[in-house]
Amino acid sequence: MGAQETLDTVILGGTVVDGSGSPGRRADIGIRGERIVAIGDLSGESSERKIDADGLTVAPGFIDVHTHSEDELVENPLAESKIRQGVTTEILGMDGGSYRPDEFGDKLDELARRGIALNAGSFVGQGTLRGEVLGMSDRRATASEIERMRSLARQAFAAGALGISSGLEYTPGGFASAEEIAGLCQAMPGTDGLYATHMRNEDDGVLEAVEEAIAIAERGGVGLHISHLKCQGERNWAKVGEIFDAMASAESRGVSVTMDRYPYIAYSTGLSNLMPLWSREGGTARFIERLRDEAQWARIRVSVEDKIALLGSWDAVMVSSVRLEKNKVFQGKTIREIAAAEGRDPFELTRKLIIEEDNRVGIVGFGMSEENTARILAHPSCMPASDGSSLATYGALRAGSPHPRSYGTFARVLGKYVRELKIMSLEESVRKMTSLPAARFGLSERGRLTPGSFADVVLFDAASVKDEATFREPHQYASGFEMVLVNGVVVLERGERSYDLPGKVLRGF
Repeated sequence: MGAQETLDTVILGGTVVDGSGSPGRRADIGIRGERIVAIGDLSGESSERKIDADGLTVAPGFIDVHTHSEDELVENPLAESKIRQGVTTEILGMDGGSYRPDEFGDKLDELARRGIALNAGSFVGQGTLRGEVLGMSDRRATASEIERMRSLARQAFAAGALGISSGLEYTPGGFASAEEIAGLCQAMPGTDGLYATHMRNEDDGVLEAVEEAIAIAERGGVGLHISHLKCQGERNWAKVGEIFDAMASAESRGVSVTMDRYPYIAYSTGLSNLMPLWSREGGTARFIERLRDEAQWARIRVSVEDKIALLGSWDAVMVSSVRLEKNKVFQGKTIREIAAAEGRDPFELTRKLIIEEDNRVGIVGFGMSEENTARILAHPSCMPASDGSSLATYGALRAGSPHPRSYGTFARVLGKYVRELKIMSLEESVRKMTSLPAARFGLSERGRLTPGSFADVVLFDAASVKDEATFREPHQYASGFEMVLVNGVVVLERGERSYDLPGKVLRGF
């Protein structure tokens, strides 16, 4: 390179794991502007800055394909908990909830205008679309209503939506039939559409839910991505092999299927998710009316009892967030612990909490097995993803006792599942966190360390990288990440954050 080609940054002497799955190799990386321009021996090249990566792994920035940071990125654009575990891209709008279609473009524009530390794109939610047309009603959509939803979906795609997501254990999305959702998927232009689904069931009916998801994608003519694949409850753990068989069968018929999963045996949702879907029809006010009605509560309680039997006991349900100050002492405690301290029946305590908090109670539920978690993460089509948000150990985003996945997902994969349990190689784990999601979610020129790609880069110590967040003390950043660059700009260096906001809003179609 001549003088006119001076590099901005050279990363020297690291072990480059480029995202392809190929073995790591010692090499230097040259960056100019927001792009990688050279890889090889660059020790003799002139540059504005040289970064010593000796002893470190140099990889593409990680892509978190299932997140809920819509509000969090506005509250704190530094995206602390994600940047500090090597995440340089987040995908929003999952589980069927997203920006409304009439404001989709404005919301993305707002993120771009305000600035964000990492890249972000969004799906449009099937639940959001249904809510716009049918409200919270539990009924079959008419042909004209489905066409109206398709029109709104096209509006979101024109504004940059990357695909359609659903959350079929939630309202109002769960009131839709498979035919309705397949018809909605047909609104995606071309053949590159992707349907990402929190399926209709993740416990006793998980096999049927997988088959339904495959059928929706097949009818809709799109790819299928199963969100946070799991088999909840010990009586369902053995079904994971049958799920893999169903996915393979779909692939043989031409239906492309991928999935994601967080590396924990507990999920996170609202306390109301223990209640049957019918009880939540009509919105929060009608749901709470049913809880107050003794006759309807008796019916609801039968369903809750079955859920708790599935999980084993109330020890498996931990309160993660509440709204009222008087109830914040319950955060980080299980329902059994709270009920014992309060001298209450745990079922009645649950009802009381939901009513008092106007149905704003978050929980963590322990229902999966370690063996299945490892099997799912190791599957070639699985991408680690947090199903969390960009949080921080300070300010408003330190509230509550959230699932530790928002702070530790990618560090935990590298530390526990790669280094300790050795369920896959380091190179394979990096592929599943970078080039696999980039290709699947249509993120061109990201996910690989190659000349011409955007310079999203993470440097970490493979021998020490670790998740520090726990269920009891979740607000702790991961360790072992030495440096993170987003679009060529250093945003994390030796534990210190910059206030630069070089992230881009990523739009599809």
